Amino acid sequence: MQTLAVIPARLGATRLPRKPLRLLGGAPLVFRVWERVRQMAVADRVVVATDSEEVAASILSHGGEVAMTRSDHPSGTDRVAEVAARREFSAYETIVNVQGDEPFVSGAAVRGAADLVRSRRFPLATVGVFGDVSILDEPNVVKVVCADDGRALYFSRARMPFLRDPADRPLLATVVRQHIGVYAYAREALRAWVALPVHPLERIERLEQLRPLAAGMPIGVYMIDAPLAAGVDTEDDLRRANERWSELHTGRS
Repeated sequence: MQTLAVIPARLGATRLPRKPLRLLGGAPLVFRVWERVRQMAVADRVVVATDSEEVAASILSHGGEVAMTRSDHPSGTDRVAEVAARREFSAYETIVNVQGDEPFVSGAAVRGAADLVRSRRFPLATVGVFGDVSILDEPNVVKVVCADDGRALYFSRARMPFLRDPADRPLLATVVRQHIGVYAYAREALRAWVALPVHPLERIERLEQLRPLAAGMPIGVYMIDAPLAAGVDTEDDLRRANERWSELHTGRS
């Protein structure tokens, strides 16, 4: 079963203007993500999906692969689906979506989500990490509650699960899970996802995965033990990412 990895990239970020083209280790950030996913050997082909000619030209000049897309997609998954639907990608039965601002994304996370779909255990999959209760008060941290079989019950930016009785705090610590935005889809499930109308829950929480979940589509959650390195959303994030890049590559030829 062949796997296609797609990295959505657009220039519309406000906290870090022109984010995909900002430099990490001397190359555009989104190219570093493309490079990272290629090195994992999880996918048979890796492409950057963008509506920006400037992003496309930059990726191509560094040796990456690009698929141009429309500019009106409401989510990254919709952009990925446009690419996956093209004839040249029709042989790929599993599609993986990796965010374009995660240059240190975990291979275990990407492989785990892909394997949940490739094994046909779930038609859709994503990633979670066992979280500390401190994340419950952070709206920028997405939480996920899971069923015993690993299926997602709900995703939210809100405090979830809610601690009704302080005496149950030790129990709460065993079920807090942070959602990580890596996705894998069976081809038909991806097609079904984007055929759905945008759901009110998706609009309210600004969480695209609530669209298929509300429609009853099962989403498996692959759990990893440690959180991923932070994504790049601000100037400080970019500075820290360059520092880490330098540390990882010091002494390499």
